[in-house]
Amino acid sequence: METEEDQSGLMVDEIYANGGAVTNDGSNRQRPIINGEQLDVEAYASLYSGRTKIVRLLFIADRCDNVSMQLEALRMAYEEIKKGENSQLFREVVQKICGRLGPNYEMDSAWAYAVDRRAEQRKERLENELNAYRTNLIKESIRMGYNDFGDFYYAHGQLGEALKNYVRTRDYCTTAKHIIHMCLNVILASIEMGQFTHVLSYVTKAEQALDSFDNATAAKLCCAAGLAHLEAKKYKLAARKFLEVGQELANEYNEVIAPQDVATYGGLCALASFDRAELKSKVIDNVNFRNFLELVPEIRELIQDFYTSRYASCFGYLENLKTNLLLDIHLHDHVETLYNQIRNKALIQYTHPFVSVDLHMMANAFKTNVAGLEKELEALITENEIQARIDSHNKILYARHADQRNATFQRVLQTGREFDRDVKAMLLRTSLLKYEYNHRSRKH
Repeated sequence: METEEDQSGLMVDEIYANGGAVTNDGSNRQRPIINGEQLDVEAYASLYSGRTKIVRLLFIADRCDNVSMQLEALRMAYEEIKKGENSQLFREVVQKICGRLGPNYEMDSAWAYAVDRRAEQRKERLENELNAYRTNLIKESIRMGYNDFGDFYYAHGQLGEALKNYVRTRDYCTTAKHIIHMCLNVILASIEMGQFTHVLSYVTKAEQALDSFDNATAAKLCCAAGLAHLEAKKYKLAARKFLEVGQELANEYNEVIAPQDVATYGGLCALASFDRAELKSKVIDNVNFRNFLELVPEIRELIQDFYTSRYASCFGYLENLKTNLLLDIHLHDHVETLYNQIRNKALIQYTHPFVSVDLHMMANAFKTNVAGLEKELEALITENEIQARIDSHNKILYARHADQRNATFQRVLQTGREFDRDVKAMLLRTSLLKYEYNHRSRKH
């Protein structure tokens, strides 16, 4: 390979290693890749609480091909639901289990009846209390009444009704704290319902009322906005929001997201959308985000590998993570798109410093075959992402670089023509003024 610029030396050397790390003595050492393992459902579920824990378990049960993982997820969902009051979801889980977990995980009609009975009594009491508050016109009590109704419906899985009641508290909020509480409730219900346009709207409202010292709430809002941008496939905006999440988040928002998710979502979105300089300054050198990356070493390593051009190792990590990422309730729809964007960026980054590239060596660096690599490069050339041409016979990629000398001459000639035109226009104007020529339209 021929290098185009001497400044590219370090990057070229790392790329030339074809996926291996280069040690100080110049030897090529393959970096170990963590083997893909079956998702530990129990450890995964322990990161979350509330409704999202149950929904994530059910999502795994629906999407996973491994029967033992399915049953483990359903067993945990069954036990978690019985700690709450959502009898409808309980019936659905029992139906999914279909007797496969034995007599201890069958339909508990007595429990479901008791929950429904308590729900009717509580709903009646809440209605009476709210009517009394509205009669007395006590704003704070009305706000709390609607909020209690929202919590009641949320606990019983009636998210639409919960959202309506949370929104109704808005007219009775009298302090910034009330506004933020209302916004967080609406955001929570909206995320569960998948209505992410509401999420961004209420994140903005909450940020306007936010105290500059309330870092924990700010971190929650960044997470919510990040999820909304991720859902809209605005990966760069999503990455920026996840990178802004402060350490104050900890486990404060595990009814929506875990710190490990912040690292995974933020890291993958950044890889797919940031350029090399942004990746270094906003991700790798970001001390705050580095603490999140420590929770998911695979993401940390693949980002480092991508930046240092160890592509074989980077894509090894990505391949091992893929199965588990497809079981993530927020990320599963975006895995293929993100992976394709990351791979395309890697191909572009690999070819950039060179005048010519041997496709055999490049295929080896990306752990693929020459025919497959050629098709990928053809697509990127067609989309004008790579300015190059392929010698299919000799399997060499030649970069197409603009003729800077010719372009400079053309610009000089154009500037000369413009100068000549301007000088002629000024001379004409001077002559007209000299002879005091004025054009007057004739009156008819």
